[in-house]
Amino acid sequence: MTLEAEVTSDKRKIGRVEFKAPSVVVICDTGETIFVQVEDASPRGMGLWMKDDRPDIKGKDIIIVADTVIMYAEVVRMVKRDDGTYTVGISAKKFTPEVLDYLFKHIGNQEA
Repeated sequence: MTLEAEVTSDKRKIGRVEFKAPSVVVICDTGETIFVQVEDASPRGMGLWMKDDRPDIKGKDIIIVADTVIMYAEVVRMVKRDDGTYTVGISAKKFTPEVLDYLFKHIGNQEA
């Protein structure tokens, strides 16, 4: 199988590249934070690794801060691995004025 065939057979429209980064996810509707590990990324989404003691976030809107990247996304896939941890797939969403307003009011607005 050629590389071209492998990329086109994937459900994604854009291939991901390896991007290892410890990251934090903020669940939009609750404000809860979860620490995750980003495994790979593209301009339209990311693949994450998450510990087994985290809540089910499939279908949730999140904001993820990964190294130098901030992405607003929907959790589209959450698959339990044999070791009990999870592989999580997120799909990027466009920032809305409401999400940007939330970011400016709540992130980085804490006293040092």
